[in-house]
Amino acid sequence: MVVALHPRHLGRYRDMARLLIRHGRRDLLQTSGLADALAAEDLDAADAADDGGPAKAEELAADLERMGATYVKLGQLLSTRADLLSPTYTEALSRLQDDVTPLDADEVEAVIDAELGTKVSTLFASFERAPLASASLGQVHRATMRDGREVVVKVQRPGVRDQVKGDIEALRDIAAFLDRHTEAGRRYGFGDLLDEFASSLWDELDYRREAANLERLASDLADHPLIVVPKPISDYTSSRVLTMSYVDGRKVTDIGPLGQLDLDGNALAEALFKAYLSQILDHGFFHADPHPGNVLVTADGRLALIDLGMVARLGPEIQERLVKLLLAVSEGRGEEVAQISLQMGEALDDLDEGEFTRRVAALVGRHQGSSVGDLQAGAIVVELSRIGGECGLRPPPALSMLGKALLNLDLVARTLDADFDPNDAIRRHAGEVLQARLWRSTSQGNVMAGVMEAKELIERFPGRANRILENLAQNEFRVKVDSIDEQELMRGFQKVANRVTTGLVIAALVMGAALLMRIPTEHRLFGYPALAIVLFLVAAGSGMALVISIFLTDRRGNRARSATRRRQR
Repeated sequence: MVVALHPRHLGRYRDMARLLIRHGRRDLLQTSGLADALAAEDLDAADAADDGGPAKAEELAADLERMGATYVKLGQLLSTRADLLSPTYTEALSRLQDDVTPLDADEVEAVIDAELGTKVSTLFASFERAPLASASLGQVHRATMRDGREVVVKVQRPGVRDQVKGDIEALRDIAAFLDRHTEAGRRYGFGDLLDEFASSLWDELDYRREAANLERLASDLADHPLIVVPKPISDYTSSRVLTMSYVDGRKVTDIGPLGQLDLDGNALAEALFKAYLSQILDHGFFHADPHPGNVLVTADGRLALIDLGMVARLGPEIQERLVKLLLAVSEGRGEEVAQISLQMGEALDDLDEGEFTRRVAALVGRHQGSSVGDLQAGAIVVELSRIGGECGLRPPPALSMLGKALLNLDLVARTLDADFDPNDAIRRHAGEVLQARLWRSTSQGNVMAGVMEAKELIERFPGRANRILENLAQNEFRVKVDSIDEQELMRGFQKVANRVTTGLVIAALVMGAALLMRIPTEHRLFGYPALAIVLFLVAAGSGMALVISIFLTDRRGNRARSATRRRQR
């Protein structure tokens, strides 16, 4: 069984096949049938690659950069999946740089003209033709509005959506094959991983979504004065053009030792962690990629969060569990961390719960009390995903995204203040965040439903308690336990007994007919004793009727059981 190669994607299959060659996976190349997309010289290169052994993680990152935007973004997503890849590979992929040759300024202006319906010279008082940054999805230019506001304009590359669509279709063919025919596919679900990736990438290609993300994050963090979020200009934004306020700042990693003397690094690190705890535990919406390039130190000594193309959303249930998980991690309660992780993840058939609990408890205990100088706090959450994958537990995407975000936060915090302790920050700020969440729920009236249910319980409790006590006093208290459906079990026994009895009767008829064959008689049928032939015919008809009855009854039973299972799902 091989991947069905669609002619329109042959170039993409060829790129994937060459990637497998360079990284020593000719076995997968042959199994999947991707070798059919390669020329003879490529297969010769495969032999040479196999002789030399697997390529290093840094080479994989470089290859993905050369293959374009889709594969760069895929590599960045895989860098969050410690359950799939070793630390060497996740670290290399986390440093992927999406830096390509800039678009010509005339092409950029043509996109803006088409999207906003007006010439660039009319929209802006000034527009810098040299980009601030250039990536494979788009590039950013600085400009000045007619009213004097400084802005940046993010412009999507022409044709990039069609390119991404084709890449996703080709990757989906390969992922479906792996899920059906490989153990790794069954364990990790590459199709689900690709669906998650595709959804995230399509959101990133719609700049209106990023503008909405900017507005929501700015609203959520309005009470955090040391955190800045660029404001989108809605009238100057479309699906392929995003205009937002310009933030005058430098990357955290670009601040030298002398520059750090002018900053209150501890206060900034505290503010950043508190803001992220608020995003994750209170609002259920957080900036999922806070690497040092996306966190700027502004001229007035604050932190700016930029590039909100990748965000994560959390439901109330997962939020509650993340609250417990982070507090358990920060306080060193390893067994509780393991139990919460088991509740959040998807158990596979070969889950070893005892081994998972032991390894997680050892992990948390080993890192308890470490400072950020010795340990990145997010590394524990990332390692949870890795241990889960090895023990048969598929972690939820939210846990992988959280681990990656915390890992990046640890790096930024260490840059701002080498003595900052993220575990202590979690313990100190989680309580404040939970109080704010509870107060907001109360003020919005969400608690009223719980109050009404409690009122009903209190009102009805005395009457129900009296009935229970009366039944106990009169020896009429009964407990009903539906463990086995006795009626259905008896019906099953009756069916078996009826079939056995019918079989015995048929056997007796056959035996009787055989004995009667030897008795001389004047009445004959087909040249044999008539009574013997009649008994044979009755036995044959009864036997056929029994077979048909068994077939139809079992078929209806199978359909009923299948329907029941579907309803239960």
